Amino acid sequence: MLQAQIQNFSYQKCWRDVLEEFDFENINILPSKCLINFEGKTLALSKWVSPKRTRSYPYARVYDTFDSPKANKIITIIPIIKDEGFNGDMDYLQWDTISLMSLLNVYVILCFYDYAETHPTRKDKITNQKFNNDYIIKQLINLVNYHQSALHWNLNQLENNHLLSLVENAKNSYQKIENSLHVKLHNSQNIDKFAQKITKDRESFMEFSRQKAKDAQNRESLTIQPKEQIGIGKKEKITINNYLGGQYFFTIDDVIFQDNILYLCESKHSKNALLPSNDDIKDGLLKLMLYNNLSNISGFKDFKIVLRLTSDILKNSIVLPSKNLESFIENNAFSSSQIQTLNALNLESVNNHFEIWINNDFF
Repeated sequence: MLQAQIQNFSYQKCWRDVLEEFDFENINILPSKCLINFEGKTLALSKWVSPKRTRSYPYARVYDTFDSPKANKIITIIPIIKDEGFNGDMDYLQWDTISLMSLLNVYVILCFYDYAETHPTRKDKITNQKFNNDYIIKQLINLVNYHQSALHWNLNQLENNHLLSLVENAKNSYQKIENSLHVKLHNSQNIDKFAQKITKDRESFMEFSRQKAKDAQNRESLTIQPKEQIGIGKKEKITINNYLGGQYFFTIDDVIFQDNILYLCESKHSKNALLPSNDDIKDGLLKLMLYNNLSNISGFKDFKIVLRLTSDILKNSIVLPSKNLESFIENNAFSSSQIQTLNALNLESVNNHFEIWINNDFF
C-alpha cells in the first residue's frame, strides 16, 4: 500500500461546460448540476443521489461546478443516509467525503430524503427519493450570508447537535415511508448505531468512515470494472493524509515503476466509443486534482500523475500535452464534442503539469 501526504491545493480548470441557470424554488426539480439564483447570490450547485462517492458520478458533477466563474460559492447537496429498501443498498455519509470537499473549497449541505415511491419491479425496494426542500432552503439562507471558508462551514455541518437532528429526521422520514408504502426497509437500529458512532466524537466518526472506506478500497483493489482496461501496471491501494485531518482511501488503477519514477495512472476505458464518456473522464480528473497535489509518497523520490484513456476502437495513440494534437484529431473520426474535450484536456494537462495517455501503453 502506498502512503502519501498532501499539504496545499491548487488546480487550474480549463474544461468548462455551460451550466444551466435557474431561480431556486425546489431542489428536486433541478438538474444534478446547475447555477442557482438565491437571495441575490449565484451559487454553483451539484447534487449527490447517495452519500456513497461511487454512485452516479458525484465527482464529475462537482468537477463541473468547481471554480465556476459566475458563482459566489460552490455548493454540493449530500444526503446523510440513503436507504433503498431491504432489497437495495444502505449508504451512510463518510467523514472523508466532507474533508475532500473542504479541500476543494466546496460548501456541503447535508440533508435527508422524505419522499419515495415503490420500485416498479422489485419487492421491498424504493425509488425516486426526494429531498426535504424546506430544510435545504433554510440551509441556503444561512449559506448565502456565511462569510467564512468552506472548511469552517463544513465542520459546522458535522457538529453533534446538527448531525443528530439530521439523522433523526432521516430515520423518522424512512419510518413514514415504510409505513405509507408498505415496504420493508433496513432495520432502523442501523441508523441508531450510525448516530452513536458519528456523534460520540470526531475520532469515532473518522474511524467508522475509514473502516467503510478501507473495506470498499479492498473490494475495489480485487475487482476489474468493465470500463477499465488494466494491463500496463498493477492496481495499488493508496492512503493520502492531509492537513485538514482527512485520510483518503483510493485504489490506483495502474501503478508503474520505471526508470526510478513511480507513475500513478487513473484509467478510464470505452468499448464502443473513441473516448470514455465525459462523466468517466471528469471523475478521473477530480481524483487527479488530489493526486496532482501530493507533496510526497513514502519510499519514492520521483512520481508522475497520469490520466489514462483507452478505447477498443481507437487505433492511434498520443500523450498529452502535445503539439501534435491537431494531426491526431485529423487521423480519427472524433465527434465535434470529443474534439472539444481533447482540446480542453490538452490545455488542462499543460496548466497542471500532468500527462494524459490516450491509448498509450507507455512501454
